[in-house]
Amino acid sequence: MAEVPAPGFTQRRTPAQMKWSNWYLTTLKLAVALLLTLLIVLFWLLRQNAANEQRSTLIADVLWLEQSVNFHLEGNAEQFQQLALDLALTPEKNKDALFRLRSQHLLKNNPELQQLLWLDAATRMLDALPTKNLPRLGYAGLGEETQTQAIERASKLGKPVYTEAYQLSDSPQFEVFFPIFQNSQYRGSLVGVYSLNTLLKQLVPWWFTEKYQVRILDANGNTLVSKSKVSNDATTLSYTLPFDPPGYGMTFQVTAYRSAGNIAQTLITTLIIALAAAVLASLWVMRGHIQRRLAAEQALRSEYAFRKAMEDSLTVGMRARDLEGCVTYTNPAFCQMVGFTAEELINAKPPMPYWAPEDIERIQAIHNSIIEGKVPLEGFEVRLMRKDGSRFDALIYEAPLINADGRQTGWMASIIDVTARKHAEELARQQQEKLQFTSRLITMGEMASTLAHELNQPLAAITSYNAGCLNKLESGQFNSEEFKHALGKLGVQAQRAGRIIRRVHDFVRKSEPKLAPCDLAEVIDDSIGFIDAAAKLLNVRIVREIQGMRPELMADQVMIEQVLLNLMRNGIEAMNNADVENRRLTVKLYQIGDHMQIRVIDRGPGISPDIQKKLFTPFFSTKSEGMGIGLNICRSIIEFHRGRLWVEDNPEGGTIFVISLPITTP
Repeated sequence: MAEVPAPGFTQRRTPAQMKWSNWYLTTLKLAVALLLTLLIVLFWLLRQNAANEQRSTLIADVLWLEQSVNFHLEGNAEQFQQLALDLALTPEKNKDALFRLRSQHLLKNNPELQQLLWLDAATRMLDALPTKNLPRLGYAGLGEETQTQAIERASKLGKPVYTEAYQLSDSPQFEVFFPIFQNSQYRGSLVGVYSLNTLLKQLVPWWFTEKYQVRILDANGNTLVSKSKVSNDATTLSYTLPFDPPGYGMTFQVTAYRSAGNIAQTLITTLIIALAAAVLASLWVMRGHIQRRLAAEQALRSEYAFRKAMEDSLTVGMRARDLEGCVTYTNPAFCQMVGFTAEELINAKPPMPYWAPEDIERIQAIHNSIIEGKVPLEGFEVRLMRKDGSRFDALIYEAPLINADGRQTGWMASIIDVTARKHAEELARQQQEKLQFTSRLITMGEMASTLAHELNQPLAAITSYNAGCLNKLESGQFNSEEFKHALGKLGVQAQRAGRIIRRVHDFVRKSEPKLAPCDLAEVIDDSIGFIDAAAKLLNVRIVREIQGMRPELMADQVMIEQVLLNLMRNGIEAMNNADVENRRLTVKLYQIGDHMQIRVIDRGPGISPDIQKKLFTPFFSTKSEGMGIGLNICRSIIEFHRGRLWVEDNPEGGTIFVISLPITTP
């Protein structure tokens, strides 16, 4: 039988149990101790890291401040040196004006400059700003001997010399001397007086003073100026840099402010709370994570279904390619557009099956430029081929395809079938040409009588010379010189009549717009030749003002003549009721930048602002018998030449029509 222990007897633990218990307790203690140690080490490391980071930030900020101040002083020095050089090269009568103009600019843009002085070689003051009557700042504080030494050093070294800082009315200052040389001879100095208080105020930004106390110390460590915005006690964390220029032992000392709050206490409390709630929170977080993941997956499926439905409903073709140009995606609209299935297009590489053979080289060149990243932002038009061989015009816009990581994985293109639109544009263009042709015929119809009169003159002269020659032959009293002279004049009149007929023929002939090198002066002369007879019937004098040297530009001469004739005819008709001495139509031609401008100026009653707004509207006319298409066609012609047509009021009374055409080399 097993031995039963007597009452009150306490069973002792075996050595194995004691050993296990001690090891377990020791392990727990070590774990707790290790945890505390790790917390302490973590806190210490965080503090060290924060201190190192703060010091690194402090050093970087101080270096930035020192660089900013040096850059500012160097910029001022460059302006001083340039002023000294300009004073040496400027005639004596203009030096005072130059000094005052440039000095006012320096003082306005650099508040730290208290005064600018111009001294001659004998250190006499020639001029000063802000005012010449103001006593020279710092003369007593710096000392005459020190200033003389600075001037001698600047004249010998040929470069700016700074002085040490000195006190003036509780405002520390320093000066800089710039020598002036003329023909290698020392002619004087420019002196700039800097205020350290203002310099620090202007160049130290507000955010810098929120973090640091900035001081400028002299060679003995005494504070010259200081700037700060907060009253926190400064820490021992500071950094010092030489302030050179001006030098002389001056330094920048920047001290960081003590950060607010007890980081250690906050950190320890946060760690304890985090460790205590970690186990329970982890389960709750995992549950929430699973729910969010399931919800995200459901949302992703819904989003994909929505995107798919939207893509299937688009009428714009969508096509994606990788960086090598291989097709990776097409939407139903694009497949319907080209007649191929998505399976036939996916993984297809150039040349694509929908590229038109006659345009394949151009499409390949565009494809290569897009793969290289040269994407035309305005899109491009190409001729594509359907599976059945029929062609259609497509407008394509390419854009980079960016994945979720922000990297470009290919190109996404949107393709629009513009065949119908281009057909409509072609019809509109043809109708516009018909309107222009009709307008020219109307113009010629209105000028028919005057042109017949103009043509009648050379024909009458030809008849007269011919009759004279016949009379000479019948009389028998003639010589070869008389016949030669008469026949020469007869030929001139025949050529004149031929030019008139040819000019009318060219003007009314229906043709496609042809851009060719064109001299606008010749266009103006031909237009005046057309309308000069009609102008004389109404006692209107046409004045031409043409620039001597003028470049040629690419234009359709007949179309520009049509515009000028319309504008000149309107101007002549507008002066029908004006006084005879004021009936003057001026045509000016001159160059403005990269454009040529033609101004048709009349002295009529002018056009009211309300009518000016509607002047170029189709079928709007101020004439009872007008069709209202002339000015609209004129504007269309000028816009076809990538130019502008507008109307202005004539200050002398009347109206100015302005044509502006870009200068393009043939």
